[in-house]
Amino acid sequence: MTNHEQIESFLHQCLEGTDCFLVSFKVKPTNNYKIYLDSDSGLTLEKCLKVNRQLRRLIEEEGIYPEGDFSLEVSSPGVDAPLKLHRQYVKNIGRSLEIELNDEEAKGLTGKLVAVEEDRIVLENTVKQKKSVKTEPEVIKTEIQLSDIKSATVVIEF
Repeated sequence: MTNHEQIESFLHQCLEGTDCFLVSFKVKPTNNYKIYLDSDSGLTLEKCLKVNRQLRRLIEEEGIYPEGDFSLEVSSPGVDAPLKLHRQYVKNIGRSLEIELNDEEAKGLTGKLVAVEEDRIVLENTVKQKKSVKTEPEVIKTEIQLSDIKSATVVIEF
């Protein structure tokens, strides 16, 4: 087992029993491990610190880098990072997403994420009617296959 594989195994041990999950794991040639996590209940600094400390302890106990020539960075991917995992879509139900599709001809979509299924999501948009008579706004639901999504980012609302 390589150092990278062993550290990734330790990382999964650190995440067991928590609502945190791995989004991506990168290693730079200088033994700099960049670990991006998310959490079903929101990723806090405390959760990142706890994982960082547990992982560092396991690496040191195993003696993977006896000279200590490694570094760990545990953080969230950031609010502007595209969603990568099904679990991230589920976590963001009720929030607005900006979707870029794989089809270069198609325009991007923005809407409120209202449902997530195994292979697709449902966005909802409200369209106001332009009639002089007061009518209820029309709600349009759009189903999108996950395989058709090039990138999806959460729209930050102020």
